[in-house]
Amino acid sequence: MAPIINYKLILASNSPRRRELLAGLGLAFEVRVLPGIDESYPKELQEGEIPLYISREKANAYIGQLRDDELLITADTIVWLDGQVLEKPKDEDDACRMLRALSGKTHQVFTGVCLTTTTKQTAFSCRSDVTFSQLTDDEIHYYVQHYHPLDKAGAYGVQEWIGYVGVERLEGSFFNVVGLPVQRLYQALKAFEE
Repeated sequence: MAPIINYKLILASNSPRRRELLAGLGLAFEVRVLPGIDESYPKELQEGEIPLYISREKANAYIGQLRDDELLITADTIVWLDGQVLEKPKDEDDACRMLRALSGKTHQVFTGVCLTTTTKQTAFSCRSDVTFSQLTDDEIHYYVQHYHPLDKAGAYGVQEWIGYVGVERLEGSFFNVVGLPVQRLYQALKAFEE
């Protein structure tokens, strides 16, 4: 395993994508998930402030359970379109509505990441701009029916079929759009003990 930090890493996430991305860094970690963490946020927050706030709130829910040798990683990702948050869709109709809204436009994906120990907390957010080509209703329905994007912010996974056929341009971290900006995370972990 990559020897960059002297803590036992804990990933607080149910996301298989975040688990896979963190594993790709070659770091040993344990997954620990508390049920029922509140992911609401003050409505005046904008853009990257939202996932940053939520990632800190997630971390604060774990603080009483952390041991001195553990470092907790929490994260949250949002899709931001025309001044509005596109959260996870409620159902397939909502997913189709979101994808129609994203079609032919550029939107932002923000991920907030928080690193927490019993004595220190640091956090950052990462932004990527994603431009979709014009999607047909047939393409949208095919994606929603075959890939079931109900667990994804903005109703899409860039690493899936819709990303292959729909993403014209991506500025920033691809992995941020997947759900964890691993390059920034790696740098933050290296700097954590400095």
